[in-house]
Amino acid sequence: MPAFTNALIIGGGIAGMSAALSLTEAGVRVRLIDRDAHWGVSGAGITITGPTLRVMKRLGILDEVLKQGWTSADIRACDPDGNILSEIAGKTSGGDGIPGAGGIMRPTLHRLLAERVKAEGIDVSLGLTVQDIPKGRPKTVTFSDGTEATYDLVVAADGIFSDTRKALFPEVDGPKYVGQICWRLMAPRHPGIDRRTYFLGGPMKIGMNPVSPDEMYMFLLEPVETVEWIPDEELPARLAKLMESYGGIVADVRDSLTPDSNIVARPLETVVCPAPWYRDGVVLIGDAAHATTPQLASGAGMAMEDGVVLGECAASETSVEAALEAFMARRFDRCAFVVDKSLTLGRLEKAGSSPIDQIKVVEEALAELNQPY
Repeated sequence: MPAFTNALIIGGGIAGMSAALSLTEAGVRVRLIDRDAHWGVSGAGITITGPTLRVMKRLGILDEVLKQGWTSADIRACDPDGNILSEIAGKTSGGDGIPGAGGIMRPTLHRLLAERVKAEGIDVSLGLTVQDIPKGRPKTVTFSDGTEATYDLVVAADGIFSDTRKALFPEVDGPKYVGQICWRLMAPRHPGIDRRTYFLGGPMKIGMNPVSPDEMYMFLLEPVETVEWIPDEELPARLAKLMESYGGIVADVRDSLTPDSNIVARPLETVVCPAPWYRDGVVLIGDAAHATTPQLASGAGMAMEDGVVLGECAASETSVEAALEAFMARRFDRCAFVVDKSLTLGRLEKAGSSPIDQIKVVEEALAELNQPY
């Protein structure tokens, strides 16, 4: 028997769906709600590490990710003109044959997880939010449609701007801007980009990653002290200007920009909730608890791991409190490590540190993350 009978999951994104699948496997009756009546997701591609591919296998979606995304054995670091500086191994420990790196479109990943949730017959309610979560256990929750229901555990997977965190953990600071704007470009895959590739040593860090046989996305991290809003029509010219000192593949991509290029520019923000991430029968997971910047490409992986570990703890412990204590024992240090090393890389990037120093941090971090979660 699991540690508790039923759970409400707030948020139908990557973390929430992963928790729903894992808790259901543990024998917990799950209700998953999302405020979006269409249960969709926008966004560009996302980069995948070996550890993220490993947890995708655990969730039963790896085969489809391999078919619909892109994977490779390692990560390549280049200078601004595309000359190779280093090949960084990304494989996980254990000899399981999982690739070391990859990429996939965010909407594709969302769809693959949603298909698994539907296949498991999990109760999903869309266009619904929580109006009130009173103190006490079990939790009798009031929803936006006026209905009420009682749960042994409430799982808040409602993202970096989590309303649940604001309401129940008011002492935790909200998202903090870290001094970088992340430019993302979706484009046809350049023939020279067959794996996750960094371009280091220029004015700012640029990366490219295939997300399918025909598509890739590029990111550029611009150091900016104060966030500014840039009109959409100005994005292509601004991005081209930022890329002007680069040669090789980066120059090819720059020269291919048009007024219709698919470009998004967003400030990088982070949230770090101190331990424990639970209080009075409510637990925060994913970006609600530990939103990281993207330098280690591990935000989605940590969110999925949270969901899997929560289910495993529910299956192995005998009470809600014991399950949450075990969850924190397995998750806090690992997730805090990702946030810390990502911010370290961001500081090195903004300071114009040498590519070798940046590569060393990535290699050391991946070696740690490749260990079992």
